[in-house]
Order: sequence, then C-alpha cells, then structure tokens
Amino acid sequence: MSRLLLIDGFNLAYRCFFATPELTRSDGFPTNALHGWVKSLWRLIDQEKPMQTVVFFDLGGSADRLALHPEYKAQRKEMPEALGKQIPHLKSITRLLGITTVEEFGVESDDLLASFAVQKAADGFEILIVSSDKDFAQIVNDKIQILLPPPSAQPKLGWRRLDSAAVLDKFGVPPQQIVDYLALIGDTSDNIPGITGVGPKTAVKWLQSYGNIEGILSAKNIVQPERFRSELETCSERLRLNCKLIQLNLTLPTPSIEQSGVDWPALHIMLTEMEMKSTLAEAQKRYTQSELLL
Repeated sequence: MSRLLLIDGFNLAYRCFFATPELTRSDGFPTNALHGWVKSLWRLIDQEKPMQTVVFFDLGGSADRLALHPEYKAQRKEMPEALGKQIPHLKSITRLLGITTVEEFGVESDDLLASFAVQKAADGFEILIVSSDKDFAQIVNDKIQILLPPPSAQPKLGWRRLDSAAVLDKFGVPPQQIVDYLALIGDTSDNIPGITGVGPKTAVKWLQSYGNIEGILSAKNIVQPERFRSELETCSERLRLNCKLIQLNLTLPTPSIEQSGVDWPALHIMLTEMEMKSTLAEAQKRYTQSELLL
C-alpha cells in the first residue's frame, strides 16, 4: 500500500526549536530550529519510507472558528522571535528538499491536513500524520494513523504510532468519541472551556454510558456524580459549540500535490549561507555522488 507522510508543520517546528540547543550563524541569526527540522524530516522519511511527504502550515487564523468563538486560541503566546525568524527559511528548505508545502489564508492547517488525509485514505493510501495535536485522534481509522513524537521527559520512547486501539488506550474512548470527549474536558491549548470539574475519567464514564454529548444531555437528571446535574442543565449550548470548534473540517478541496526532486544546487547555497555545516555535510552524502561533491 502506498504511504503518505503528512506533517503538522508548526507543531513539528516548535518541537524542533525547543528540543535543539541554541545554534546561530556567525552574525547571530538563529538556526537551531532549521537544524532540528531537516534532521527530523530525514529521520521520519528514512524510518517510514513514504511515497510522498507533505507539510501543512497555518497562514492566518481560522475564520470559521473565530466567527463561532472569538476567543478561540486567544490565550496563545506569540511565537518566539527566534523561531519566527527561521520560519521563512524553514519553508524554503522544505521545498528545496522536494517536499510539498500546503497553506491557505484563513483556513487552519489542521483542517487542510485532516481533509487531505481522509480523502487520500478513501483513495486507498496509508496515511501517517506527524503531530502531537490530540484533535487528529478523531480521524484515526484502519487507513489513518498518528505518528506521535517522543515525550520530552522520555525521549527514549521514540516515535509511536497511534492506531484506533492505541487511541482507545491513550484516551479511554475510540476515535469516533474524541470530539465529545474533548468537548467535555475542554482544550486549554485552543481556549475551549469544558465543564468545570469534569476530567478524563468522568468524561470516559459518561461516554461509555450515554454515547455522546446529546446522550449525556438527555440523561442530565440522572448522571453521576450528582453535583454535575445543574451544570449540564446550563451548559448544553457551550458543549455543542465545543463540538463544532473541535470537529475537523473534512470537506475542503484536495490541493494539487506535485512530486518534485531535491534542488541540490539551491539547497547547497542555502545551507552554506545559513552556515549549517553539519547539515550540509549530511546533505552532500544524501544527494550527491562522491565525484560531484563541491
């Protein structure tokens, strides 16, 4: 089966920035995220051997979700300046490596990636999504898996695949209940408030008993613990809104993805200009024959 590697761009870029020690060009320009990014791409491609790799980036906010909830993601801190400086170069290097990038103003990359993944899975491709964003768990199935980065506290765990069974083991609910689960407990990273006091254990118990948000609301007079009954009485619209915010849009048009080769001359120039000597040395081994080395 042909495999596609779909990368949540900013999710991986942040990880590379914070996981790679501070590195700079001789003039002080930061390069740590760039080093980590290229090495991560190589590691993933070597490990998974995909037919094609595609990276999805955000370009502006989510117009649809902001219309529903103006405070959506409002609490997020600005991107670190040192990372922001590297993003344009990171995108350029990605394209020079022959990897397609996808971005659309006003549309979240999560929706672009998820929509592409579901449509390509329907065409028979095996999909691997590289991200630590739990929202993607809602589309995991027999054709779509998540490739989860190793936790910072336990890097030796390595990259882990999340299939449907692993989603159930990790969250306590299967993929088809992830939206309802996150709506109940909330998602602080996206500024989506859940029900005060409801944690994962209670959310799992309710979903096992009542199936989904509507089932829980229908049973609001009998749910346990009893203290949540009045809260459910007043927060029905918030829970329904949460579901709309968390549900990934799977109906976006599939972008045209063209396979291109590595632009070695331009890549060589860029890595040289960025003074990425170790990365350049590895690139030379990968993309040139010994008699063509510069």
